[in-house]
Amino acid sequence: MESQQKYPQTFSFEFFPPKTEEGADKLRKVHVELAKLNPLYFSVTFGAGGSTQQGTIDTVIEIQKSGSEAAPHLSCVGSTKDNVRELLNKYKVNNIKRIVALRGDMPSGMGEAGEFHYANELVEFIRKETGDHFHIEVAAYPEFHPQARNAETDLSNFKQKVDAGANSALTQYFYNIDAYVHFVDDCEDMGLSLPIVPGIMPITNYKQLARFSDMCGAEIPRWIRKRLEGYGDDMESIRAFGLDVTVELCHQLLEAGAPGLHFYTMNQTGPSLAIWKELGL
Repeated sequence: MESQQKYPQTFSFEFFPPKTEEGADKLRKVHVELAKLNPLYFSVTFGAGGSTQQGTIDTVIEIQKSGSEAAPHLSCVGSTKDNVRELLNKYKVNNIKRIVALRGDMPSGMGEAGEFHYANELVEFIRKETGDHFHIEVAAYPEFHPQARNAETDLSNFKQKVDAGANSALTQYFYNIDAYVHFVDDCEDMGLSLPIVPGIMPITNYKQLARFSDMCGAEIPRWIRKRLEGYGDDMESIRAFGLDVTVELCHQLLEAGAPGLHFYTMNQTGPSLAIWKELGL
């Protein structure tokens, strides 16, 4: 963990592109509230195969024009070099300086991966096309990618993304700090030097969290699962316990030298703001 302590601590928030005008209005209010905390940037997720690509572009440009730094997620599976080149140019014209470069999931019904197969190829392409214009974030998986053959393969894949030109990494969310510490130590052993910022998922809805976690391979420790299950439909108790768990995790991470926190907001103000206030940031 020693290498992480040399980086300044930064804080950021993630949104997903709204699908309705009502959702867009709500997100504007959420952004205004969270912008008061002066985060380094707001990232916006990306729908593969055209589902929310335009939503990502519109949301990112609106956030950037409002005075906050915005970072679009850019997913490459199922895409072409021409598509990606066009997006990069659009972002450059709109003064976007940061990109979260991901492989992404194959759009349903599509058999071919397109011209990119892995995120390291996307990172390499962005560097070749735009030089150092963009600060490139990549994904890291302290509990390992659900599709990775084994831990060694996953670490090797992460190294390829860094070697291709990534500046920093955001992790999948986790609730076991040891997973993060060991992952960072493994990266240090491979000679990798970049900030690896932990992703923080507030706990507000157990059923939704369990579904997400099963899909993305994030582990909810047994003791947390059992406590959350025990609350049943008592949402107030779930939120109070969830706040305690995530605040303690964030405290431990920052004390251990993590270079900041990246909050998965789910387009809500309350949960992330509650953690922020409890941490006294």
